[in-house]
Amino acid sequence: MSYEILGLSALWFFLFAYLIIASIDFGAGFFAYYAKQTKKDHILNRLIARYLSPVWEITNVFFIFFYYGLAGFFPDAGYYYGSAMLIPGSIILVLIGIRGSFYAFENYGSRSSLVYTFLYGASGLLIPAAIATGLTISEGGFLREANGSVYLRYTELLTNPFSWAVVFLAIVSVLYISANFLTYYASKAGDEPAKKLLRSYALFWAAPQIIASLTAFIAISRQNPEHYNNMLDLWWMFGLSILFFLIAVYLIYKEKRFGLSFICVMLQFFFALLGYGIAHMPYILYDQIQVAADATLPAMGTALLLAFGGGLLMLIPSLILVMRMFLFDAEYVKGKK
Repeated sequence: MSYEILGLSALWFFLFAYLIIASIDFGAGFFAYYAKQTKKDHILNRLIARYLSPVWEITNVFFIFFYYGLAGFFPDAGYYYGSAMLIPGSIILVLIGIRGSFYAFENYGSRSSLVYTFLYGASGLLIPAAIATGLTISEGGFLREANGSVYLRYTELLTNPFSWAVVFLAIVSVLYISANFLTYYASKAGDEPAKKLLRSYALFWAAPQIIASLTAFIAISRQNPEHYNNMLDLWWMFGLSILFFLIAVYLIYKEKRFGLSFICVMLQFFFALLGYGIAHMPYILYDQIQVAADATLPAMGTALLLAFGGGLLMLIPSLILVMRMFLFDAEYVKGKK
């Protein structure tokens, strides 16, 4: 296997890990604000705080690995995306700063602030919407090169149905993934009121999630027919994704095996993202960046793979330690620590 494919596989892993972990974090913020607005924060927010306290600083590590890995393995990506994502990227950084401020005030402030809770919840939806811009751009047709510079065609981006379909899918997926995980977490904690409330959220967001997925699938047929046809050739991957979606919804509805249900949710997105990524080949960015033609030099690629391998050797044990000490420790989950 070539170093380009190995590097791309590593990038895909970091993107998938970020998709799951960040979605739980972002969705939890929205649910925390919504619970406060509906006077149900006494049911939900202690559970959410127990989850967020040990993991919020870890969330962005995967995205940092992905971002620098993409620019390292495919230098042209830094040129095109660096210019095109300047404004969306700046918005993301501001929103991440707002979330960091919320954690500081929530943990060390004398009392909670409704304004900060609102900003925390809103940023959890706006960040994935802004990140989705990069996914939209990758389909081609949204960039313009002139005088040695790259410009994002904001009019085309903001008036394109595919762009909004991707934003809708990103927001709904965040809420769906988060609700499913938090339902499992509440079940493990033996928190029946929270479990009942979060289970209703998970069931509620299931239908919009599959509708958003189908909408984006249809929209991509108009935006990028070549990519769409490649996805049709991989129909079985998307079929498996739908199958795991149905299993997850069934288990949640029957109130059975919430842990297995969340595993099915992860497998749902695993096969959907894998099928999307393979169908996107050989392009990173239509029609400017190709995997083989625009990869970095072999020596640089090998060095990056070694660096990624070393990073994973440190990151994965750290995550396992955090999960064993906090997330899946029976005493901590139940609020006894």
